[in-house]
Amino acid sequence: MSNVTVQCEINVKRVSRKRSRESMRNHLTPVQKMGASAEQQSLHHQGSKVTEWNEKTSATPKYELSEPPLQYCSDNEDLFGDYDSIVGDSSFLEKLEDVELNMKQQCPNVTPRRNLTSEDYPGVSEQSGYPNPMFTAQQTTGDHLKPTDSDYVSDSTFLSGLSGEFEDLPSSQIAFQQEVLKKADWKQRCSASTPVGKSEERCVTPESKKQKQASYSAPRARRSVTEHLKRAMMGNATMSSPVVSRSAFQKEAAITEEISVAVHAVESISTEKDLGPFFGLPSKVKDLISKLRGIKDLYEWQKTCLTLDSVQQRQNLIYLLPTSGGKTLVAEILILKELLCRKKDALLILPYISLVQEKVRGLAGFGLELDFLVEEYAGSKGRFPPVKRRAKNSLYIATIEKGHSLVNSLVESGRLDSIGLVVVDELHMLGDGSRGAILEMTLAKCLYVSSSTQIIGMSATLGNVGDLKKFLKADNYTNDFRPVQLKEYVKLKDSIYEIDPREEQCFKLSRPLNFKYSSNMQKIDPDHIIALVTEVIPVHSCLVFCPTKKNCENVAVMICKYLKNDYLQHRREEKAALLEDLRASGNGSLCPVLQKTVPYGLAYHHSGLTSDERKLVEEAYTAGVLCLLACTSTLAAGINLPARRVILRSPYVATDFLKRSQYKQMVGRAGRAGIDTSGESILILQDKDKLMAQKLVSAPMENCYSNLMHDNGKGIQSLVLSLIGLSITTTMKDIQEFMSFTLLGVQESQICLEKRLCDITQESVQFLVEKGLVSASGSRLAITKLGRATYKGSIDLTYSDVLYKDLSKGLECLMLNSFLHLVYLVTPYDMVSQCKPDWMIYFRQFSMLSAVEQKMSTSVGVPESFVARKAAGQSVKKAVDTMAVNRLYLALVLFSLLKETNLWSVSDRFQLPRGFIQNLLSSSSAFSSCVLHFTEELEEFWAFKALLTELTRRLTYCVQPELIPLMEVAGVLELRAKQLYNAGYKTLAHVANSDPRVLVQCVEKLSNRQANQIVASAKMLLTEKAEALQEEANELLTLPVDIPSL
Repeated sequence: MSNVTVQCEINVKRVSRKRSRESMRNHLTPVQKMGASAEQQSLHHQGSKVTEWNEKTSATPKYELSEPPLQYCSDNEDLFGDYDSIVGDSSFLEKLEDVELNMKQQCPNVTPRRNLTSEDYPGVSEQSGYPNPMFTAQQTTGDHLKPTDSDYVSDSTFLSGLSGEFEDLPSSQIAFQQEVLKKADWKQRCSASTPVGKSEERCVTPESKKQKQASYSAPRARRSVTEHLKRAMMGNATMSSPVVSRSAFQKEAAITEEISVAVHAVESISTEKDLGPFFGLPSKVKDLISKLRGIKDLYEWQKTCLTLDSVQQRQNLIYLLPTSGGKTLVAEILILKELLCRKKDALLILPYISLVQEKVRGLAGFGLELDFLVEEYAGSKGRFPPVKRRAKNSLYIATIEKGHSLVNSLVESGRLDSIGLVVVDELHMLGDGSRGAILEMTLAKCLYVSSSTQIIGMSATLGNVGDLKKFLKADNYTNDFRPVQLKEYVKLKDSIYEIDPREEQCFKLSRPLNFKYSSNMQKIDPDHIIALVTEVIPVHSCLVFCPTKKNCENVAVMICKYLKNDYLQHRREEKAALLEDLRASGNGSLCPVLQKTVPYGLAYHHSGLTSDERKLVEEAYTAGVLCLLACTSTLAAGINLPARRVILRSPYVATDFLKRSQYKQMVGRAGRAGIDTSGESILILQDKDKLMAQKLVSAPMENCYSNLMHDNGKGIQSLVLSLIGLSITTTMKDIQEFMSFTLLGVQESQICLEKRLCDITQESVQFLVEKGLVSASGSRLAITKLGRATYKGSIDLTYSDVLYKDLSKGLECLMLNSFLHLVYLVTPYDMVSQCKPDWMIYFRQFSMLSAVEQKMSTSVGVPESFVARKAAGQSVKKAVDTMAVNRLYLALVLFSLLKETNLWSVSDRFQLPRGFIQNLLSSSSAFSSCVLHFTEELEEFWAFKALLTELTRRLTYCVQPELIPLMEVAGVLELRAKQLYNAGYKTLAHVANSDPRVLVQCVEKLSNRQANQIVASAKMLLTEKAEALQEEANELLTLPVDIPSL
């Protein structure tokens, strides 16, 4: 059959749905068929896009020589443009013959040789992974179509010459030519080095050997290229398409097409509203939002915001909506668009560590599905500068402080342009003291250094949006949408009044309180809190905001005293399990207040809780196990915990009257989207506060002002130092120009009433020069080594010289057989004023120190005699450094915590609230990271680098060493880490590769949602670490461009 030549006529019959011939003309089309000009054809071709995908299958007919000519139908896509049959196009075939004839004339001495096939070398089979020596990309099944010896083009020289002649051919013909070249290359490799199987050697006979030698020596006529092309087309026409999943093929093709369209739309900055199937993103993103968030569709305001001209043209934007309006989802869609379509990194700045960790957990699943990295920058976590990724883009989720350090490191390395989008949640934080100053520095540097970086800000409580629009050069979008209607009330005496600003006194009587109080209850609960909460709990949830932490605990206990026993039965088993978890998180210790209130479904929530306790309480409230939380105002600005009813126990935060922004944040927690049809808030008032409350509920939102002048201009001093250190500005003129890019520059007339901004800037530079942080040479300004260490370590200017002296003194007598000395050096200066030592406890702990540790204490300025005299109540005549004394006391707290890792026992020993100790530990780990970066810039402190690296790691987690790898996963705290470790998940790889369903069964009280988040976070962290190592390896293996050469 190999020598049988099958001749049949192939007639291509077109289907009814064929493409326009006009769009497919090219230079090979016969002249008589060309109707339109080349320019028109080009424009028509650019405007046409094929978006329909079809699975192409055809049956394989059987050939018989006696049969009439076969007819074959073309598929939906005409691969040959205008040619009904390429065989019928004489111009093309003649060109093939001419080229072949020319090559024969150029190489007359080349003798065609027979190709080596699998018959010659059985050791080379189809299983070997080499290409099958066929001209067509598809294999035919009929024996009559098997290649013969004469079917192959043997002259590689001819083929290489052929490649240059067909550069202008249509794609289908180019594919054919490339296939020919591949086969020629394959033949040469086979003839030179193809192995021969042993079985073949044993079967060789003299007769077969002679026949084979004869076949080699007898040249055969080579079939022309025209014949090859005809046979290849016939083979393709009779070949069945491979079986491919139609749904999988269409889905992958659609996603690829959607991303391509979105990229093109963004790059061209189209002003059209509809950029793609899901706001310029593939439909897979919409499916993920539905799967991971349970959101089936967007609100109308979200759709409008995402299709604004300013968003499509990548202009800066500020959008304002009430709390719980869905602002974050819009920001996340814009971030995904930046990562997937523009292939740029993005930075999301959040105000608190807890929010950063929550967002890292929430977006890890998106990162895994859409192939980007989510990196956490909070506390002591984060790498500066970040790893430069080649294959993937990164979403950096950072606190305000870490976001500033990240931007500084990118500016220094010349990579700020890699950040395509900066998103700031709670933009009103610009007006929040020193943290607001840091946020302003970050945004001003982005505006000044990188014009391609887009800035998006969002807030629920922003008054003077005009100033911020001018500062950020941004557009503004405002909407008052709330997914759940909010009704605001106040309570005066025994009546409830609805807040109505249209009324003369803002209050309109709604109803009296129908709750009978005994005389005893009236004394204990004069504000009728019990009556207000029992109207909604336990079926619905309730938040009670209290002015102080102690008041939170008292209110929770008071309500429990007068609740009926029926409340104990509501979800009793789950509340009992919660108590066990709380006890386990405290290593057997349980807060007595929570022990009383949790059985009734109540708890308190403030900074006095440990991280584990806070997380357990929040999860129980979200699940409905707890129905009421007595909390401080910090909950309103932190994690989202909505309620059916919100009660404000008093219009005060500590001793300060509520601000409008604080009030709106608290009442904004009322109403749970998808659960409640409405939400309500009740502000409890006394008669003396009525007038101020009327102003509160009717006043506009407070204005947001620059805080660079906060604390005697400390913010502007830090800004100028970093500008000089990063070489953003090197002269006074440059600094003055930069200041116009700040919010302070915009608000100069409102803030700088006594001095002009230029004078304040000049004084700040002079202050830095006097402090030895900046040097001046003529008009040029340069940073000193100490100045560089200060801004790179984000050290407060007040303490930079103090820290330098402490570290220098420490080098003289550094104690290495104990952590105490190092712990003392990284104890935060700003927390010293928050704690007054108990002298008896101080002396008791001091006495337990070793002789070497006591000697170290004396060296830092705290001798044993001083502590003993204070404990005995005696006066001390010799002056001592109060800062050093109080700082050593806090260092002893941290030192005990590192040794025991039991926060409850340390809290009892030092008689300090466990929440304060938790905060001290968190602040110390962050400050330790800052001191580490500070010492890295000063050669004299080289010894501290290795020492502080390990100490920072231990302070960050403060658990047994084996639990640290598990606690690196976002959201996994000590209790959960212990559960995972005991269940056999002992490393990051164990968690990352686990099945969430198995995890739920192995770990107690772990929901499916929590398991999925933990596994996703672990996978993301593992991927991030692997990518970092890969990038490091690539960097090492990259050939330097400046290698010396002769």
